[in-house]
Amino acid sequence: MVFSSLIVLFRFLPVFLLLYYIIPNRYRNLVLLIGSLFFYSWGEVRYFPIMVALISVNYFAAFFIDRTDKKSTKKILMLAAVIVSFSFLLLFKYTDFFIENINGLFSVSIPFLHLTLPLGISFYTFQTVAYTIDVYRGSIRAEKDFISLAAFISMFPQLIAGPIVRYQDVQTDLHRNRKFDTEAFELGIERFVFGMSKKVLIANSIGKLWDEVQELGFANISQGLAWLGLIAFTLQIFFDFSGYSDMAIGLGYMMGFHFPENFDAPYTSRSITEFWRRWHMTLGSWFREYVYFPMGGSRKGMLRTEINMFVVWALTGIWHGASWNFMLWGLYFYLLLTIEKFGFKKKILDRFSVISHIYAVFFIVLGWSLFAVTDLGELVIFIKALFSFSHGAGLISGIYYLRNYVSIIIIGILFSCRFPKDLWQKIRKNRIVETCIVFFLLIVCIAYLVDSTYNPFLYFRF
Repeated sequence: MVFSSLIVLFRFLPVFLLLYYIIPNRYRNLVLLIGSLFFYSWGEVRYFPIMVALISVNYFAAFFIDRTDKKSTKKILMLAAVIVSFSFLLLFKYTDFFIENINGLFSVSIPFLHLTLPLGISFYTFQTVAYTIDVYRGSIRAEKDFISLAAFISMFPQLIAGPIVRYQDVQTDLHRNRKFDTEAFELGIERFVFGMSKKVLIANSIGKLWDEVQELGFANISQGLAWLGLIAFTLQIFFDFSGYSDMAIGLGYMMGFHFPENFDAPYTSRSITEFWRRWHMTLGSWFREYVYFPMGGSRKGMLRTEINMFVVWALTGIWHGASWNFMLWGLYFYLLLTIEKFGFKKKILDRFSVISHIYAVFFIVLGWSLFAVTDLGELVIFIKALFSFSHGAGLISGIYYLRNYVSIIIIGILFSCRFPKDLWQKIRKNRIVETCIVFFLLIVCIAYLVDSTYNPFLYFRF
C-alpha cells in the first residue's frame, strides 16, 4: 500500500485512526504495531518474518548490552546485532549484484537468486542498527518493552521511505499519554494533504515527461529534449520523495509523534555542500553519525578525511541501489564536495550568489542523470545527448513536449522554492481560507487518483 492510494485514504487510515484513539492509551503502541505490520504485510507478507527477526535480534542485543558492565561483551553483542541486521540487507539487495560482477570478472555462470527486495528494508535496517549502536554508546537506555520497540521500528508512516527516525526522536512520544490533540491532528491533516498534493499533482504529472523521454530512446532525442527530460526527473524525484516525507510527518502528528524534517528547499542551495544539508537530511545525518564520525571524521589529517569521505559517499550511492550508476552518483558528489572544501566554495561560491546558485543547480540536475539511468550503456548515450549540439532530422525535438509540460514545470520550479511555505504561513492565519484550500487540494487529489492509474513511487526500489 502507498499513502497516495484510495484504499489507504478511505479504508486503512480511517479504521486504524479510529481504533488507535478509542482504545486506552496503554494499548496504543500495540495497535500501532499491529496496524504497521498489517500495512507492511499487505503486499509483502512473505517477508514479515524478516522484520520480526531484525526487531528481535536488536531488542535482545540492546537488552543485554544495557545490563552488562563488560566492554568486550557489549562490543560483541553490538557487532553481532549489526552484522545480522546488515546481512539481511546484503542478501536481498546486493547478492545478485555481486553475482553479476563475479560472473563478468571470472567468466563463470553462477545462477542469480532473483530475490524480491523487501519493502523498506534499507530504512528499517538503518533504524535498528542505529538503535543498538546508541544503546552501546550509552546515548540511550535499552527499551524494556518489546512491543514499544517493535512499534518504533515498524511504524508504518516512515517504514517504507523514511524519514529515517532514530529512537531518541520518538522515545518520549512512545511512552507519554498520546491523547487526541485537535490542533496536532489538524496540523497533521494539513501536512499530509500538502505531501499528497506534491506527490499526486506535481510529481506524477511531471514524471510522465521523463517516462516519455525514456520510451523515445536516448539515441533519438535532441539536446533540448534530453535536458527537458532531466529537469522533469529532477522535479519528479523531489516532489515524489519530499511529498512522501510530508505525508509521513503528517501522519506522525495525527498519532502524537514528531518525526524529523527530511527536506529544506534543497534546490535553492548555493553549493553542493549546502544541497546535502537540505536533501534527505535524515540519511545524511545517519551516515555522519554512524559511519563518518566513527571512522575519524576530519580529525585525523587530510588524507584520512578524504578516505572517510570517499567511503561515506560510495556507501551513500550504493545504499540507493545495487547498480554501478548509484556508486557513480555517490562518487560524483564526493568529487564536487572535495572541490568545494578545498577553497572553491569559500573563494567563489560564498562571494557570488547568482553564480553559486547557477553552479549548484546545474551540477545537481546533471547528477540526477547518474541516478535516473541505471544501465551504463544507456547512461553514456544520454550524457552524449545532453552535450551534443547535433540537431539532425532524425532527432526528436523538445518543442512539442515543452508546450505540453511547460505549465507543470513552472509550477514545480516555483514550489521547490521557499516562498510557497512563507506565503502559507501568512494564509493560515485566516482559518477559513486555510481550511478551504486544504479541503480543495484533498478533493483534487482524490479526483486525480480516481481518474488516473499512473501513481509510481520512485523510492520504493531503494
